Amino acid sequence: MRALVFAEAGRAEVGDVRAPEIGADEMLVGLRQVGVCHSDFDLLADNYIIPVRFPVIPGHEWAGEVLEVGPAVRGFRPGDRIVGECTVNGGADHFGFSISGAAAEAFKIRADWAHRLPDELSWQQGATVEPFSCAFHAISRAGGVKPGDEVAVIGGGPIGQSAVAAASRMGARVILIEPTEHRRQLGVRLGAHDTVDPGAGPVGDQVRALTGGAGAHLVVEASGNPAAMASAFDVAAFRGRLAFIGINVGGQAAAPLGMIQSKALQLTGTIGSPDCWPETIRFMSAAGIDLSPMISTTFDLSHADQALAASADRDHHVKVQITASG
Repeated sequence: MRALVFAEAGRAEVGDVRAPEIGADEMLVGLRQVGVCHSDFDLLADNYIIPVRFPVIPGHEWAGEVLEVGPAVRGFRPGDRIVGECTVNGGADHFGFSISGAAAEAFKIRADWAHRLPDELSWQQGATVEPFSCAFHAISRAGGVKPGDEVAVIGGGPIGQSAVAAASRMGARVILIEPTEHRRQLGVRLGAHDTVDPGAGPVGDQVRALTGGAGAHLVVEASGNPAAMASAFDVAAFRGRLAFIGINVGGQAAAPLGMIQSKALQLTGTIGSPDCWPETIRFMSAAGIDLSPMISTTFDLSHADQALAASADRDHHVKVQITASG
């Protein structure tokens, strides 16, 4: 069967691999849609946040169809439409990183990692559940938002756009801070009330100008850029909350840490989206969350190398997906 394989650090290739054999508590899943994530490039560069071994098949943002179930599996059967979690085994493993993932015609998962995909969500939308769950989890862990709250989202990548969609559906007034024009425009489509270009001046000043001088009740840092992460302190209002979700490995920047005390700030950091998938899926379905506007192009699995190249082109793409045609 075909798969996208990260053969070694810096080398990705599409080739034939042996179909996986499932255990008693596992399921064989046929790929329908899988997203390319920035963290896939960290994996390929051997710079991921937990140890990994090559070769490995990437792919952690996926939707698929159950092909076969092990004898101990209950609650699923062939033909079921499912999505699956990334942070597994109590957080010790990440599917698509330390465990081979979904960028293959077929792959195996443990049944307790899987969740049914509601009929109202397409395969394409199903493959956005994982990035949305990360934003939803970060907002929830930071205390959530109330209608009328001012929420600033730093970074207009897939996680940031997901945070915009989530917070706006929760009733917040959302400001997206993002340097790229097409990503600011996308944020407005997904629910941002205002946007800020960090190249136009200090972001704290711009956000205060939009919030009557107060700043944001909640700041979601989704860029992972060290300077942007440092700017979050100035963007926050007094007694504001900061949710750090953008991934950064080893970066540094000067930050006004005294604001943590002087503004009585609350900080949270999240990795992945453990223990929130059923709630996430219910929210996406009930609130009509549709992140398909951020998907700019889709490639067949046989051209997954082109999908990687397109995803690396941040000037033109926000989210690229891969599909398996058969």
